[in-house]
Amino acid sequence: MVLMGSGSRSLRLLALLLLQAAGLRGLSPGQLLPHGEDAGDQVLQPGDDVSSEAVSLAQPLHLFEKTVKNLYVNTNGIIAISKPPKEVDYVSTFPPRFGAIAPFLADLDTSDGVGKVYYRQDSAPQTLQRVEWMINQGFSNLNFQPVNTFIATWENVSAHVEPRRGDLPLNNDAGNKRNTFQVVLASDESSSYAVLLYPEGGLQFYSTQPKTLNNIGLELPARVGFSSGEKSFILFTLEGSSYAVTSGSEESVRNLHQDGNSGERGVWIFHLGSYSNHTILPASGGTLRLDDPVPNTFSAPSTTDHQKNSFLDITENGADLNYDSTEEEQKVETMVAYKSTSEQNPEESHIVDQVPVVAVNPVQYRRQQFPHHRVELLDTDLDLEVTGNVFTYNTERQLRCSNNHHVCSAHGQCRDHAAGFCCRCNPGYYGNGKQCVSEGTPQRVNGKVNGKIFVGTNPVPVQFEDIDLHSYVVVNDGRSYTAISRIPAAVGWSLLPLSSVGSIIGWMFALEQPGYENGFSIVGGEFTRRAEVTFNLGNEQLTINQQFGGIDEHNHLTITTTIEGRVPEIPQESTVLIEPYTELYHYSSSVIMSSSNIQYMVQFPDQSSQSYSFHLKQTITFQGCIHDDAKPVPATQQLSVDRTFVLYETNEQVFRYAMTNKIGPVQDVGPVNENPCYTGTHGCDTNAACRPGQGNRFTCECSAGFYGDGQTCYDVDECRDNPSICGNYAVCNNQPGTFRCECFAGYQFAEDGRTCVAVHRPENPCQTGTHDCDSPDRARCIFMGGSDYMCVCLAGFSGDGRSCDDIDECQPGRCHPYAQCFNIPGSFSCRCAPGYQGDGFQCTPLGSEKTQCERHRDNAWGSALPRGPRPDEHYVPQCDADGNYQPVQCHQAQQTCWCIDANGNEIAGTKTLGGVRPPCLDSVTPTVMVGPTPRPDVVPLPPGTHLLFAQNGKIEHIPVEGFSMKKSEAKTLLHVPDKVVIGLAYDCVDKMVYWTDIAGRTISRASLQGGEPTTIIALDLESPEGIAVDHLGRNIFWTDSGLNRIEVAKMDGDQRRVLFTDDLVNPRAIVADPVHGNLYWTDWNRAAPKIETSYMDGTNRRVLVKDDLGLPNGLTYDPYAAVLCWADAGTQRLECINPNRTGRKRILQGIQYPFGITSYGRYLYYTDWRRDAVVAVDRAIGRETDEHKATRRSRLYGITTAYSQCPPGQNHCTVNNGGCTHLCLATPERRSCRCPDIVKSVNCLESN
Repeated sequence: MVLMGSGSRSLRLLALLLLQAAGLRGLSPGQLLPHGEDAGDQVLQPGDDVSSEAVSLAQPLHLFEKTVKNLYVNTNGIIAISKPPKEVDYVSTFPPRFGAIAPFLADLDTSDGVGKVYYRQDSAPQTLQRVEWMINQGFSNLNFQPVNTFIATWENVSAHVEPRRGDLPLNNDAGNKRNTFQVVLASDESSSYAVLLYPEGGLQFYSTQPKTLNNIGLELPARVGFSSGEKSFILFTLEGSSYAVTSGSEESVRNLHQDGNSGERGVWIFHLGSYSNHTILPASGGTLRLDDPVPNTFSAPSTTDHQKNSFLDITENGADLNYDSTEEEQKVETMVAYKSTSEQNPEESHIVDQVPVVAVNPVQYRRQQFPHHRVELLDTDLDLEVTGNVFTYNTERQLRCSNNHHVCSAHGQCRDHAAGFCCRCNPGYYGNGKQCVSEGTPQRVNGKVNGKIFVGTNPVPVQFEDIDLHSYVVVNDGRSYTAISRIPAAVGWSLLPLSSVGSIIGWMFALEQPGYENGFSIVGGEFTRRAEVTFNLGNEQLTINQQFGGIDEHNHLTITTTIEGRVPEIPQESTVLIEPYTELYHYSSSVIMSSSNIQYMVQFPDQSSQSYSFHLKQTITFQGCIHDDAKPVPATQQLSVDRTFVLYETNEQVFRYAMTNKIGPVQDVGPVNENPCYTGTHGCDTNAACRPGQGNRFTCECSAGFYGDGQTCYDVDECRDNPSICGNYAVCNNQPGTFRCECFAGYQFAEDGRTCVAVHRPENPCQTGTHDCDSPDRARCIFMGGSDYMCVCLAGFSGDGRSCDDIDECQPGRCHPYAQCFNIPGSFSCRCAPGYQGDGFQCTPLGSEKTQCERHRDNAWGSALPRGPRPDEHYVPQCDADGNYQPVQCHQAQQTCWCIDANGNEIAGTKTLGGVRPPCLDSVTPTVMVGPTPRPDVVPLPPGTHLLFAQNGKIEHIPVEGFSMKKSEAKTLLHVPDKVVIGLAYDCVDKMVYWTDIAGRTISRASLQGGEPTTIIALDLESPEGIAVDHLGRNIFWTDSGLNRIEVAKMDGDQRRVLFTDDLVNPRAIVADPVHGNLYWTDWNRAAPKIETSYMDGTNRRVLVKDDLGLPNGLTYDPYAAVLCWADAGTQRLECINPNRTGRKRILQGIQYPFGITSYGRYLYYTDWRRDAVVAVDRAIGRETDEHKATRRSRLYGITTAYSQCPPGQNHCTVNNGGCTHLCLATPERRSCRCPDIVKSVNCLESN
């Protein structure tokens, strides 16, 4: 039935419906399910780490393979299936070792009584109906009917903040940020689902600072996901299954309320498990809209009052709803009747079947609400050719491209089909449309591997956790290279036949034959693989489970691998040869299966050999697009694998394998195409795609983001070529083949994902002059964000910053005994008394004995004419303020310069022409003096020097030219996702950077010349922070503030030995002086901070500085000037000292919050937590000269100098390891041979 009205009213109604269909809003707090004591909830006791008593479920919950009967709600954003341990055991790691549902795993706190945690079971019909509707809409075609729900709500909870957090200042704003989120668990007799709800404005903080890491003030992002917990056996335990919703980045947590997998932002729905399916499945293709019409059962009594219900009610059976419309609602003059598609004419068959009859009474459209069933209004056209007052419109807007462009890749396009939409990659790219990569571009895969493997008949398994996997694929010829680090030797050799661990990567990017597609073209980067390996001789069985998580922010594919089972034992030093083999892949819309028999030969150390084989069966599950039938995939494809190379490196404990992969037709079906593009013999650049022509002709075409002739391709610097490519308020970061735009601090991307808009631009009182700090010549105003600022007195003044008084520096001992001190505002000066000469700090009687340089100089002057200017042909030595020869001497008339030794003798081979000054070393160690010092000569270092600094999960570098930071050329050197890099050290011999990781509790290294990072120490570390390199003795030293000790090991992490465990509270920075055999470190123990030193063998330990220290974070040793400098976040100063002399020089004070520090020439460079910057300081004049702010504003940690050449000098361990069998530890006069704490051989000898 249709009530006739004017055509214009019909058009207006159509426009209204279209606007409503396009509306996108996130979840509002009012749309959470009812919670609180009025809703019948129990309330968790206030506290920092509180767990509820066991809640016995009326209907058991299925989580992975487990059937759960009890749940425990915990303050820290989790629901556990067993009593959770203390938070220090799990709050900083994911997955936890126990089974849990984690909607927001973080260190939360409700001690203040403001935050609450509510929970209850609920089987009320209105709750079950609401949850049923949400889940079925989220999974589109699901027919799930829950019989019980469990609802937990965290309302206004805050992050836990320690009263005193190590060396961190108190965060007074922490309590002002509060989070609200909810989880709903629903079960029927056979399966369970979870609904995670994050309302807009409900997440005000995304990271917390776990107590286990409060030594460094590290904040870890919250984690969202599911864990089944460990599996315990008689002799061992295995890590159970897990599923992560967020990554280790804060950005993924920020997106929780902005994104979703159900069709509604802020709503995430997951299948938790069932009797037949033990895997977590996210909702996909969902059409959930919380504004859509369902009975508003949780905001009204069970007897619904339709007059007060603002939702547009429907019935599935077509019965009238008896809606008593108000007079206001009668203003809608058009009434629309709906019919099911079963009543359609045959020509209307493009509409999906089984749409129920829906009767709609006249209502006033006050809100953007729609029926949640697919309905159509009576007509056949939707192109606005309206006839009369009837039209057709499909309200299932979530399955159209108009509302789902964001689902497709930035390099793809969305295409509508009759029953939905699909994504397809643009020309020049390939993938499944949701994830697309450039044709021909090499691909990288990074991930973690966990394993529990029995070797041979050994009853004790070899286990490893979170070891690194890195893979590199040359796509245009099908070559793949994979390395897995830290594989124990006990299992490494026996894993050599298992190239199948990484063969899945070869399949993904295999060289495609005409008409056939590799794995990434079909499934993209998100899928699950299960491989079953059965060894034919002994029937040993092994399973490989891999979860591919898509492409991360660095354009790397991510993977998690778990290996469990038994393998035949292969003796050490054996060689494994794998014969070429093929795998048949059988394809369906969501599952791919394959099987193959793989032959391999083992060549034993005694030169004998034997052939073996194993059967490989694998299943790949993914979510394909069922609507697109225009892109057929052959039902069966054959993967050909040859040139397989496997290797296990004992010293590095790295398992490497390489192979060549091609995907094409089943063998002997049709002719083989010999075009070089399909055989991989084309010779195109690794960043180019091979385009086949007729016969054997082909062309090479550089991939998108590169330019060249195809034989050689160069990266296009989009940032340089188009400086405005990222628009206003954004910075462009060039990357190989692409670029990234990042918004400035205080800005964020708008909904278009491209435009940066201001988040909040508070007024800066320091710039506007609205602060109350003292005058600029006495105090400095420091902007702290928001409307906050800090007043700090300048050097030479004291006070609270608002009132600063001059400090009278003329204290006894400031100047030489025969000098007078003059106090001046902010400083002082020294002047020698009458009858004395000097700079006031060193005064000698007039006519007293002069230095050799001064006598040499006076003689040169004396040889000149008694009056008038000095003749140009005379050479006059240049002396410094102390009367010593300057290291560089020049003859002005001849325009030549040369280096000299301490006696003024020319050093052979150093003379330069044309006035060019050679790079000379100081012949005399300069005296460290208190107070103003004359500006020393610049000692240029070899070119190619860089500053390396750490920022969470990456290491960046800044080239240094002269002493200036080339900030425009600063780039990221290394990405180490899910790591938090603290300390940095550089080995100038092998060009390697070493770092400590506080999150993974590891020490790793990587070559600056390329190659994957390698973890060298992963056991028996608690909180590794500072690290130092002895490049002469080939040792590393590090501090551990969790274990309170200092250790040493060889450069590969082997031969560990503890040097100190006593009298250490919070050791942090550590540096080495390899030439002189000395070690220096800081201990920021608040009760007694200190800087200590010892010889490298641990002898002659003594306190170097203990007075007037606060929080000595950073430490650096200048090998050229023999000066030790430190950065103190407590006293807010940079200071230096010569370790072998008395005297302490204050370089700079009034700085904000320094962490790391390094030296280069006369400059110091330090990282500052408050400024998020690397700051350059000229230590000669005590002034900041420049700063570099990282493109991504977050805390900077360690910093080090990567010299282009090693500093000169040797120690007693340089040659032949000092004659030691194991550790050679240098001292100033000799060396000590020491054994590691755990001796692996009997031939270790100790001696001095």
